Order: sequence, then C-alpha cells, then structure tokens
Amino acid sequence: MEKPIRVLHVVTYMGRGGLETMLMNYYRHIDRTKVQFDFLVHREFEADYDQEILSMGGRIFHVSRLIPWSRSYKKELKHFFNQHKEYKIIHVHQDCLSSVALKCAKECGIPIRIAHSHSSNAVFNLKYFIKRFYMLSIPKYATDLLACGKSAGDWMFRGSPYQVVHNAIDTSKFHYDDDIRKKIRSNLEVGKELLVGHVGNFTNAKNHPFLIEVFAEVLKNKPDAKLILVGGGDNQQKIKDIVLSHKIEKNVIFTGIRKDVNELLQAIDVFVFPSIYEGLPVTIIEAQAAGLPCVISNCISSECIVTKNLVTAKSLNDAPEEWAQQILKKSRLSRKDHVKEINNAGYDINTVAKFLEEFYCKKAVNYL
Repeated sequence: MEKPIRVLHVVTYMGRGGLETMLMNYYRHIDRTKVQFDFLVHREFEADYDQEILSMGGRIFHVSRLIPWSRSYKKELKHFFNQHKEYKIIHVHQDCLSSVALKCAKECGIPIRIAHSHSSNAVFNLKYFIKRFYMLSIPKYATDLLACGKSAGDWMFRGSPYQVVHNAIDTSKFHYDDDIRKKIRSNLEVGKELLVGHVGNFTNAKNHPFLIEVFAEVLKNKPDAKLILVGGGDNQQKIKDIVLSHKIEKNVIFTGIRKDVNELLQAIDVFVFPSIYEGLPVTIIEAQAAGLPCVISNCISSECIVTKNLVTAKSLNDAPEEWAQQILKKSRLSRKDHVKEINNAGYDINTVAKFLEEFYCKKAVNYL
C-alpha cells in the first residue's frame, strides 16, 4: 500500500478557533489513506485538538513564536525544513505573516507552497504596517494561493490569481432538532426567555464591547433575556468587566470553549455577530444550517449569507438601539431546517474535503 501524501500545515496552535475548527473539519473527512495532515505550531502547550490529531495519525511539531524579523526564528524554521525533507507540500495559515514561512520553505527547496487567506482585513494599530509589508510578498513565495472567500482573497493577494475553498461544515450535525433545543436550554437554565448568542474567541475583531451595548438595549424591551457567549481568549476578563459595569451579569452566560457548539446553536433564538472584520466565518454558516436567525455586521462579506431571510447585515455605525430592534424582530421568526441550502451553496464538508484531497494529490504527483 502506498504511503499517504503528508501535508504540513503551519498554524499558531490548534485551539478551537474558527480557522482551526475548519482545518479539523477537512482533516476528519479527507481520505487519510491518500493524504495525511501534520502541523507545525508556534506554542509549546498542548492545544484543544492535539490529541485528536495524534489519534488520526497526524504529527505535531513545535517551534518558537513567530517573530517575522527574527533571524533565530528563520534559522529555526530552515533547520526544521532541512531535517524534514519528506514534506513536498507546506500549507500556511499565518495571515499577513505567511510570507515568512513561505520564503524559508522556498529557500529549503519545498516545491509546493500554499498560502491560505482567512481574513479580509487587519486591526489598524502599530503592527498594521509591518503586517502589510510582509503580506505584499506572499505571492512572491507561494506557488498556490487559496482563500476562504472572494473578499479574503482580494484583500490579501491584491490582484494575484487565487482559488476559493469554502469554510465547509459537517451539515449532518446541524439539522434543527427541537428535542436538543429543549435539553440544552434546560441545562442552561433558560426557559421561554429570549436567548441571544455569539460564538467566537474574545479578540478585538469580534467586537464584544459593542455586542454588550446592543444586548443592554435588548434588555430594555426584554428584561429577562439572556446572552450566551461561547469561546475563550485574552479579552474575556475585559468583557466580563464591561458586563459588570452594566450590572447585567445575571443575564450573561460565559460558557468558555465548548465542544458542543452544534447543540448550543439549537438553543439560541438569535445569533449576533458584530465583527469589525472577518474572512468568511464558519460559525455563521453553522448558525444558518441550524436555522438560526442572524444579525451580523456589514463588515463581514455577504458571501456568508447563503439562506433566504435568515440573515440581516447591519452597519456598525447604526446605534445599539437599532441593532436591538433588529434582534427583537428576528426573534419572531420560526425555526426550520436549512441544511439543504447550505449544501447547495457549496459548504458541505464532504465535497470540499474531496476537492482538497484531489488538489494535494495533483500537486504532489511530480514529486513522489
């Protein structure tokens, strides 16, 4: 039996973020007798998906944190690549800084170097111009460019040709189920109250402070409403402090990182996602598959709206009161299954995993 092609994915670490969850969706559904995933991570600790990766035959290698101008970091990367000549394909998911690993891989003779855009912007701060500098050289060092959507590809690759690979999901896990809804709401101690929800790590891009302002306005109309925030991250305590300052801590549920997001979505009444920027967030696709009404920011690509009447996009310049009114309006929609629409839009994981499998095999054929 022929050995599978081993693809080295370069990431920060394999926690339960959107990018990592998407990669695991691909990994679980790809034919691992033909293609295996290994991971080069930039943290020393064991992350959420590490044990599952190992159980499926994947390998995890650790290197230092990414510092793009660090000679020692680049030396460490090159040492790794030179020690692992088995890799003919490197697939980099490091946003604007992907060019660092791609350049090192090129200098070490790795023939297939894939850059993957998962975002359509970057936070405008002191690091912005550094990131932009490295981003502009990505097409120079990559042999192939992939993006989660058109807005992400246009932004990162600046006119260079790329291919869209949808952030697909296992739609079989998201069929609307009223029994699951009742069970989860009972576990959360939520009865008939309005349950507003958000899934995403506590980062600046997710715009949690604005979400809290919006929910405070919802409470003026629905004093018993609840907000469930699913995820972890460095900003979580900051958001808890904002909740306390509004004196609404009894109405807000912090779940931390969860493995049962598909079931939690069944329990929520309205999904709210006011991000400042995104690529194509898989959680919005998941919410639609579960038949969940959504209110999202218009900073997010309209490519993620793949169902009729479920999703409303609003400007972040609109007042929190206006967002709250839209949430209350959406809460009156009846739930139904939308999985067929998600599949028809090209977000079925089996279809996308098969595409990736064939993509890797075709690229590697001359180097086996």
